[in-house]
Amino acid sequence: MSRITKLAPEQWDQRLVRAIRPENLTDLEQGLTRYFAHCPEQALGLMAFGGALKMNRSLPERLVELVRLRVAFFNQCRSCMAIRYTDAVADGVTEGLVCSLERPQEAADLSAAEKAAIRYGELMATDHLAIDDAMYEELRQHFTEAQIVELGMTVAFFVGFGRLAATYHMVEELPEAFRKAEKIAPWGAEKIQVR
Repeated sequence: MSRITKLAPEQWDQRLVRAIRPENLTDLEQGLTRYFAHCPEQALGLMAFGGALKMNRSLPERLVELVRLRVAFFNQCRSCMAIRYTDAVADGVTEGLVCSLERPQEAADLSAAEKAAIRYGELMATDHLAIDDAMYEELRQHFTEAQIVELGMTVAFFVGFGRLAATYHMVEELPEAFRKAEKIAPWGAEKIQVR
């Protein structure tokens, strides 16, 4: 059971309704908006930031999804781990690829750029002060300065809001495997694909 009261779309500020169009989404796809609707001004600002990250992305969808899922594991955000975004699936994210996130640095099906980005994301989620000059030099082998900044903002978004979502314990709509109390992983359990 969620620890924060979810608001139904009928209770949302009309600007949120127009932005999200919840009638076209499942409850799970409405996601955190059901909680953030308590603070519509902040929710709209957050949506603008999240939308800017998504709409102006230069990094591949596949890479961003792999980083998101690895961060979700460290956050233990159950809804984040259960979801697969359609655009990432279209860009080559398969469940086999997701399984390689269990040991990404050993995975043969991940590129060197993906491994570097995943390592950066996991350090941001676990020990951000361990990100040193060497990590940034490794990132520079694969990404432009602008892409490194984009990756950093994207990972910060995933770490912060994934942790917040995990504390809300929003598991009601998730597959059974993601409702259990023990530590879970995004590999090896039933998934939900969303737009």
